[in-house]
Amino acid sequence: MGVNQEVLFAKTLEQVRKTAKEQGNCISVEQVEEAFQELALSGEQLELVYDYLKKHKVGIGEPVDLDEYLSDEEMDYLEEYKKELDLLEPISEGEKEAITLSAMAGEKDAQQKLIAVYLPQVLEISKLYAGQGAYLEDLIGEGNVALTMGVTMLGCVEHAAEAEGMLIKMIMDAMEEFIAETAADDERSRKALQKVNKVAKKAKELSEDLKRKVTVAELSEETGMSEKSILEALRFCGYSIEEIERP
Repeated sequence: MGVNQEVLFAKTLEQVRKTAKEQGNCISVEQVEEAFQELALSGEQLELVYDYLKKHKVGIGEPVDLDEYLSDEEMDYLEEYKKELDLLEPISEGEKEAITLSAMAGEKDAQQKLIAVYLPQVLEISKLYAGQGAYLEDLIGEGNVALTMGVTMLGCVEHAAEAEGMLIKMIMDAMEEFIAETAADDERSRKALQKVNKVAKKAKELSEDLKRKVTVAELSEETGMSEKSILEALRFCGYSIEEIERP
């Protein structure tokens, strides 16, 4: 593939995943082939696409069992959470529409009832994002927060049928944003840990040479690192590097 084709391929693959999510994380063979029609992929290349989709919990032609992707710990949490949801009274589609319309009109009681209606969907959506670096419990929490906010914003939609799409999108967006933030935090932590290891190693070497604890200033002069950078490393590890005098 040329550069332009690779860009188009990546964009198409992302669009296919998005379409699958909107369809309950399922997409047909015909939809995949139509999406990649312009790229004229070979049979082998299409198989690679299907393998990629399956690895990302997308069912080809039929929904996947998302429970199979969960750890034992996550399954235990889900079982307990489901027990709480089972206490909620089931409602008919007609009742759901009536509650939605009232929530759209700004009725607080209806908005609270609508939250209860969509809590089971938050749980199911969380399974789509499990295994991407965030705890399932946290994903459900983020989804519930988005849902709680969303039911108060339904005044901007004209029809009850549009409300569900808006709420589902808000829940998904919240979970995706949380995963991105978690990944960024993990990367910052990884870099901070690298800095701590570097400081600890240099401090030990200098301390052995001087036969005593070293100061931040001495370590800065020896390593070329700024005192601020060294202090940040010390704070990150709770001042646990014994070879450095605590400032």
